[in-house]
Amino acid sequence: MAETHVLFVEDDDVIREATTLALERDGFVVTAMPDGLSGLESFRAHRPDIALLDVMVPGMDGVSLCRRIRDESTVPVIMLSARADSIDVVLGLEAGADDYVTKPFDGSVLVARIRAVLRRFDHSGGPQNGAGGASDHDPDAERGVLSFGDLEVDTEGMEVRRSGAHVALTPTEMRLLLEFSSAPGTVLSRDRLLERVWDYDWGGDTRVVDVHVQRLRTKIGQDRIETVRGFGYKLKA
Repeated sequence: MAETHVLFVEDDDVIREATTLALERDGFVVTAMPDGLSGLESFRAHRPDIALLDVMVPGMDGVSLCRRIRDESTVPVIMLSARADSIDVVLGLEAGADDYVTKPFDGSVLVARIRAVLRRFDHSGGPQNGAGGASDHDPDAERGVLSFGDLEVDTEGMEVRRSGAHVALTPTEMRLLLEFSSAPGTVLSRDRLLERVWDYDWGGDTRVVDVHVQRLRTKIGQDRIETVRGFGYKLKA
């Protein structure tokens, strides 16, 4: 099995060295960089499997680095933030990060979150219950293409089109859309989405869901996913 290559960008020497050692003990190959500019250079040179970016690093902050990475790749990104209530968490998610971990963190927690993100990226075959919402006699449905107005979701080819034009989604956004499209018109709670899309088996921060829903709306249409206050979200059939 190929080793997983982690790009880790952290300016604190102690945290960088200790976390690198912890990840290496768990079998990861780690390239650790002290600032955003060297992190971007390393990303372009090595194309890692996942990136861990501290929000506050010199040269180019973690949020800006995440944007640059997202412009070039759909590689999973986890942001590291010193404060759970920091606006930087939301900014990092809006920049395209898939998840975040609050510092100080336990090494085992970080490893678990990394593995959860990688599982999502390795298993892109759609929601566990399978896609639905279309007639058994619909030829598009039989080949895995679901239609919702001007939106088409190819659950086998992992492609999305809006009015015939390709829509570029990150793997996390794709999994979120697949979850919605498996139950159009059904309200999905934030906790369910955290469990099914982010692989959390415990209550997590629902800001991750809210920001990704907003990002998805900007790509597939603001009115395609409806907010049901106090309950969650649903895809309009």
